[in-house]
Amino acid sequence: MRIPYSPTLRLRLLVSELKQGRERSKLTVSQAGKALGWTASKISKIETTETRRITTGDLDKLMDLYKINDPSKRLAMHALARDAKERGWWSKYREVFGEQALPDFEAEASVIRSFEGLVIPGLLQTPEYAQALFQGGRYTDAEDIAHRVDARMKRREILSRINPVHFRVVMDEAALRRLIGNASIMVQQLRHLLDMAKMPNVDVQVLPFAAGSHAALVAPFSILEFPEHLALPIVHVDTVTDSVFFEQPKDVARYSATFGDIQGTALSTTQSARFIADVLESLESD
Repeated sequence: MRIPYSPTLRLRLLVSELKQGRERSKLTVSQAGKALGWTASKISKIETTETRRITTGDLDKLMDLYKINDPSKRLAMHALARDAKERGWWSKYREVFGEQALPDFEAEASVIRSFEGLVIPGLLQTPEYAQALFQGGRYTDAEDIAHRVDARMKRREILSRINPVHFRVVMDEAALRRLIGNASIMVQQLRHLLDMAKMPNVDVQVLPFAAGSHAALVAPFSILEFPEHLALPIVHVDTVTDSVFFEQPKDVARYSATFGDIQGTALSTTQSARFIADVLESLESD
């Protein structure tokens, strides 16, 4: 299975190279625009990724102006421009993921660190659990729910692809105890969770109630890390109305410190597997 590109990250990398080229040429946005017979606004929109598709002709003109003459460099930048135009599978689920689609960033993440307080993390959910979860929310149309479940299941492929993402998750005990759907669905879900925890690229830790107060008594969040050449880490926080991304280094550092704290408070992966097995056993015996 080919690892899909993240058009957003590829576009960001491309415009970063263009901006650096302009700055090395000691040109302002206005000067670059004037030299090409463009408005300053056109250059600005390219550099802020407001313009999501850069034509081959425009890219060549920009590279010529900025004296980016190395043939291999130019080929690489054209490849980035082509990748940035791709439509990921998540484009079919725009009403599910919104304008800034989480899977767009997950596609090329190398490591995802995630905290979940109330439910099993989406990447580790079974279809039946996800369906029951959506049925308990505001989504009552069967077709809409099926569409959302399908989108969530599609996301899981990053865990089983060639060169899979390393998923490190800490979840509160409440996620294991909350009955979503019915006992049968929960039994199936916890079995799946234990199976996933055996994968070499998946680490599952449980924060038991006995831990008391901890650093992550906040909204669930995920920290996505990327190959060094591609992008800096970002933080994703799900809200009732939208997905929020934090990209400032100080914000990412704060969330990273919080995740480190709760990792230290949580049970080890081995202890967590036993804990989940105990919860599963109690469900099966009821």
